[in-house]
Amino acid sequence: MDRILYTAMSGAKQSMDQQAVVSHNLSNVSTSGFRAQLHAMRAVPVQGDGLLPTRVSVAATTPGSDFSPGPITHTGRELDVAMEGDAWLAVQADDGTEAYSRRGDLQIDGNGLVTVMGRPVIGDGGPIVVPLGSSVTIGADGTLSAIGEGEGPEALVDVGRLKLVTPEQNLLRGDDGLFRMPPNAEGEVAALEADDEARVVSGSLEGSNVSAVEAMVAMIDVAKRYEMQMKAISTANENAQRANNLLSIQG
Repeated sequence: MDRILYTAMSGAKQSMDQQAVVSHNLSNVSTSGFRAQLHAMRAVPVQGDGLLPTRVSVAATTPGSDFSPGPITHTGRELDVAMEGDAWLAVQADDGTEAYSRRGDLQIDGNGLVTVMGRPVIGDGGPIVVPLGSSVTIGADGTLSAIGEGEGPEALVDVGRLKLVTPEQNLLRGDDGLFRMPPNAEGEVAALEADDEARVVSGSLEGSNVSAVEAMVAMIDVAKRYEMQMKAISTANENAQRANNLLSIQG
């Protein structure tokens, strides 16, 4: 069998994987703080005994995520915050470990727990809890201040401070969409120290850094590439059938 089938097949498979990445990015074009996932491919020569370097296969690379900032939009909502610069917000993942997000549309659940998409927001001493029914404001340094229901401004008290971190290296995206530090040599994932200099913009949200136009163009490009690779597979099959017919005639 002509090895062009394997070459085209590997390219088609990676094109399908890239299409899934592009579709995922496009579906999150309006998700606050979303970081686009990157996907790249590289050519790898087919190795083997007696093989000449006439065929290459396609392998995927994992460059990670696009960490360029998204646009900041003013919302006027008191619980919305946009992280400035390279700061990240610490949240508690489903397994209880610390993870990081750029999403800043905070909520307060029925127990007074401050959350992002149902995940507790971590403060100086763990998950932040505010008094039920209180009015909460967030300062530029991430400090949460609350006024009890029916009380005046003189009753304003600090109830916690958002844990903001500034990683010195790129974080890794997990299956849950949250980011974490790369594991060390022992496979352990360490939590980052809070950055007291990190700041947030209150009443604003950072948008996704995915460009809808670029994502649509990429989707069309990947679809055309997949179509071309499938055409190569079909052509190789036709060539093999013609060769078999010629051999049958000569026989």
